[in-house]
Amino acid sequence: MIPIKTESAWKGTSDCRNCGIRDMVLFADLNEQDFGMIHSPIDDLEFRAGTTLFAESTAAMGIFTLRTGMIKLVRVTPDGRQRIVRVLRPGDVAGLEALATSQYDSDAVALTDISVCRIPLSVINMLGGSSARLHRRLMEKWQHALKEADDWLADLNFGTARQRVAHFILKMRNQADAQIATLFSREDMGAMLDLKLETVSREVSALVREKVIEPLDKQGRVYRILDLPALQSI
Repeated sequence: MIPIKTESAWKGTSDCRNCGIRDMVLFADLNEQDFGMIHSPIDDLEFRAGTTLFAESTAAMGIFTLRTGMIKLVRVTPDGRQRIVRVLRPGDVAGLEALATSQYDSDAVALTDISVCRIPLSVINMLGGSSARLHRRLMEKWQHALKEADDWLADLNFGTARQRVAHFILKMRNQADAQIATLFSREDMGAMLDLKLETVSREVSALVREKVIEPLDKQGRVYRILDLPALQSI
């Protein structure tokens, strides 16, 4: 599968049959007959970190399956603050709520450089009604999204600042190597944990001094977990 640039959008170049993460995504269980029913274009797109894929309350044209990188879902509180309500990783779906409401309920912003498959709602609606396999996968993704949202709220928005930061680091462990955690800007972390930037920086620095974690880059985004039991017990 060869990703294309955003300026070449909607050319229908996606090769879903040979997708490298097909077992994780919506079309995992589709057969040849199902694929034969897809007539609208499904595209592979690349976005730079910081790019907004869609905005809260706007009309939805499609959903996005994340292939590489991370996406943050952001909502604005009544007092004007931005809160990150969830982070998506490869295999997750952005904009799934649009199937019920036809609009997005948050901003979706690339936390890192990402590659996604953009699937028109017409494709999902058509296949969802005719393919029991895709309908089951949609329900699984929806249930996963609800559980992730509940877990995010429970783990990251309660407890002391130290507990919130520790729980966040545990959640951000890499799928390929659980000893490595990929974080991002302290400002973003503060928005997720409902903490001030200075508080997040202080707690991360304290964990480094205590040799619970160690930085692996100059930007302070990638850390190795040196003492997992200590981190888990916070």
